[in-house]
Amino acid sequence: MLESVGALTSSPWIYAVVTLSVLLDVFLPVLPSGVLVITAATAAAGSATVAGAGAVPATGHADLFALAACAATASVLGDLIAYRLARRGGARLERAIGRSRQLTRAQERLGLALSRGGGGLVVIARFAPAGRSVVSLGAGAAQRKVREFLPWSALAGVAWATYSVGLGYFGGQWLGATWLGTAVSLLALFAAGALAAYVVKRPIPAPTPAS
Repeated sequence: MLESVGALTSSPWIYAVVTLSVLLDVFLPVLPSGVLVITAATAAAGSATVAGAGAVPATGHADLFALAACAATASVLGDLIAYRLARRGGARLERAIGRSRQLTRAQERLGLALSRGGGGLVVIARFAPAGRSVVSLGAGAAQRKVREFLPWSALAGVAWATYSVGLGYFGGQWLGATWLGTAVSLLALFAAGALAAYVVKRPIPAPTPAS
C-alpha cells in the first residue's frame, strides 16, 4: 500500500483524492477512505521522522493538519448531501427504508436519540462500518431538522478525521512508514469501528418516569 501511494502522498493531489474518497463513501461505503487517510498520514509522519534524523528531507509529503481538514470537511459535506437527498426522497425512499430492517431500526433509533438530545449517536456511528450512510439517510428520511443533525455531523467528521490522521501519525512516528506501522494503525481503526457498531446496535433504555 505504501509503495503504491508513495508518489501520491508526495503530491498535492493527495488532498483532492482524500476529499473525493471521503465525500463519496457515504454513498459507496466500500470505498477505503479511512485506509487512504491513514496511509497518507503514516507516510507523512514516517518521512518526517526520517528527515528529523537528518537522512532524508521531508519535502512534498502531505501536511497532517491539511489532511485532517480535508477529510473532516468532506465528511460533513457528504453527510449533508445524503441528508438532503434522503429528505427530498419522499415516499420512494421511505418504501426502500421500510424494506430494510437495519435501516428501519437505525431510523427509529436515531430519531429517538435526537429527540432526547443524544446526538452523540451520530458521532459514534461515523466510526461504524456504513454507519455514516445509515445515519445520514435515516436523518433525512425521518425529516429531522438540519439544526438537529448538522452540529453532530460536524463533530463526527472532525472526530473521525482527527482519529484517523492521529493513528497514521503515531504509527509512522513509532514504527516508521512501513507495512507494520500502517497495519497497526488500520487495526486500531477497525477496532474502533467494531466497538462503534456494537454501541449503535444496543437498544436505547427507556426513560425513567418521573416520580
